[in-house]
Amino acid sequence: MSDKVGQHETGGFATLMVAIVVLFAGLGIWQLQHRIEEHALLAALGERVRAAPVPLPDPSQWHALAAETDQLRRVSFTATYESRLDAMVYSSASAERADIAGRGTWAFLPARLSTGQIVAINAGFVPNATQDRDQQDRAVAHLITNKPVMMTGYIRFPERAGAFTPDVERDTRLWFSRDHLAMAQALGWGEVAPFYIDLEAPVPASGVPKPGPLRVRLVDRHLRYAIIWLSLAALVLLAFVVSLRGRRSRRPL
Repeated sequence: MSDKVGQHETGGFATLMVAIVVLFAGLGIWQLQHRIEEHALLAALGERVRAAPVPLPDPSQWHALAAETDQLRRVSFTATYESRLDAMVYSSASAERADIAGRGTWAFLPARLSTGQIVAINAGFVPNATQDRDQQDRAVAHLITNKPVMMTGYIRFPERAGAFTPDVERDTRLWFSRDHLAMAQALGWGEVAPFYIDLEAPVPASGVPKPGPLRVRLVDRHLRYAIIWLSLAALVLLAFVVSLRGRRSRRPL
């Protein structure tokens, strides 16, 4: 009877250990697969930001644009900044701009194309540690000239607020995510393109707001996580083998 109980306990223990090993190994393999996909995506994004700018797609094609195929596509076009309320997006650093450091905001303004459509423009970085709205106003006021401007930049898609994203500060028009669609609705910009433009050029004479070229940088954590999960799987398997040997050595002859 005791032998049957012992065999049952051993079988249950073995099932549990195998399940844990399979789980940990599966998580490690998933991290490796995700790493391959991320490297492929970043390689594609890197090619787009380094490519020569192409004309902004015709408005009739905007509905077909998608982040998977058009994110960070470099484009050139002519537009005129609208005399409307701007929006600022809080920033403490930028992973895509090596020249940006410290706290400030990204200045978002609507601009009208020659065809009449409105495109939201991230005109660049405004250094402003205290988030002084008057300083932000002065930083963008000189952009409103009612004259067409030849622009070069990158197509970006809206960044939705997450569960822990701070609420918009309506009084100072301060956002904490790059959701230009929400800005347009809140500030009366009218119907805007489904994407916005991260401006690369021109740089205003004052240097503020500060547009600039983007870079694609890989922060590769997947390999580290894969090593951790696969190591845990190996350790659990080793512990299981040692435990089985111990159980067998304690069996009565």
